[in-house]
Amino acid sequence: MTATQDRVTALREQLVAWRRHLHMHPEVGFHEHETAQYIEAQLRQMPGLTVTRPTATSVLAVLKGSQPGRTALLRADIDALPITEENTFEFASRNPGVMHACGHDGHTAILLGVAKLLSEHPQDVPGEIRMIFQHAEEIGPGGAEELVTTTDLMSGVDVVTGLHLSSSLPAGQVAIRAGAFMASPDMIELRIKGKGGHGAQPEQTVDPIAVGAQVVTNLQHVVSRNTSALDALVVSITSFHAGTTHNVIPDTAEMLGTVRTFDPELRQRAPQLIERIVKGVCEAHGAEYDLNYEFGYRPVVNTDWVAAQLREIAEAEFGPGQVMEAPQWMGGEDFSAYLQKAPGAYFNVGAASEAADSHWPHHHPRFTIDEASLETGVRMLHAAALRLTLPQ
Repeated sequence: MTATQDRVTALREQLVAWRRHLHMHPEVGFHEHETAQYIEAQLRQMPGLTVTRPTATSVLAVLKGSQPGRTALLRADIDALPITEENTFEFASRNPGVMHACGHDGHTAILLGVAKLLSEHPQDVPGEIRMIFQHAEEIGPGGAEELVTTTDLMSGVDVVTGLHLSSSLPAGQVAIRAGAFMASPDMIELRIKGKGGHGAQPEQTVDPIAVGAQVVTNLQHVVSRNTSALDALVVSITSFHAGTTHNVIPDTAEMLGTVRTFDPELRQRAPQLIERIVKGVCEAHGAEYDLNYEFGYRPVVNTDWVAAQLREIAEAEFGPGQVMEAPQWMGGEDFSAYLQKAPGAYFNVGAASEAADSHWPHHHPRFTIDEASLETGVRMLHAAALRLTLPQ
């Protein structure tokens, strides 16, 4: 066992305590006031850190190492979700209707652990390490976008990295991918405006439900007939609301949906392809429409050389058998905002095990993690802080 492993093992109880405190006291995006205060209080107990609050609910810790080198940014997200927790363990959420259902409590505990290790051994640290405890990852336009556009957080940053605990990956494993990793999560809001009337006399109406059903069906042609089968694109209508009772055809039908892709060019084309279909179907049936298309986070596209170094670091720490190629995932992440300003890579750390009953999907009311994954995360991010180097 290496000296770093010894130090991480010695941190085990503290990591669990941090994670469980955060899990008990979750707060949603842009409202993480108590969370940020708690993080700041923990960081101020660590020597050598400069601790600031770049926004009302984010916390930044900076450590200037004793060795020359690059400036690296490590990121953890701290917000929770508006979900009522169904877990019954002692540290379940005490805030009704709010839950850490995506692992951000674990991410925060991991980065606190990294901060503690680095602060205790500044002689090992090259350059400057910035550790951002970021608010509002779950709410667009996202806390990362606010930090990137309204603060000087990224000024002088040479490389950025961060991790996500994954309930689809066994605890102890690390998954890394170069290039396109996560998709852009864009949003559709659509209202079909028809002419209501009696359910027994549909010929006197323009039925927005019937028109909307055709829109839903035809929107699948955007994927199957308007884009290449080699391009990854998802168009999903996820909400359809209309009407109030059994014998009334309503005036309107309202739909929500999501559009996902890794390709920036296809992302720009998608709104036009979607509106062309909506317009054509509505005109064919005498209906009108209002379409609002909102761009969400950009795709997460990992920098090749950073991903390659992270893979080498992971294999050195855990052995090649514990490191895998991360599959592309259609989920979105505002980590992409940092990648607009500096090279970097985002990766996954496994958090699933039968013993911890941590196989539940993210954003599920039973979601939890195997807390052994906290040590894996600390070892990985700590090693990245020390070993990531700029290409020659």
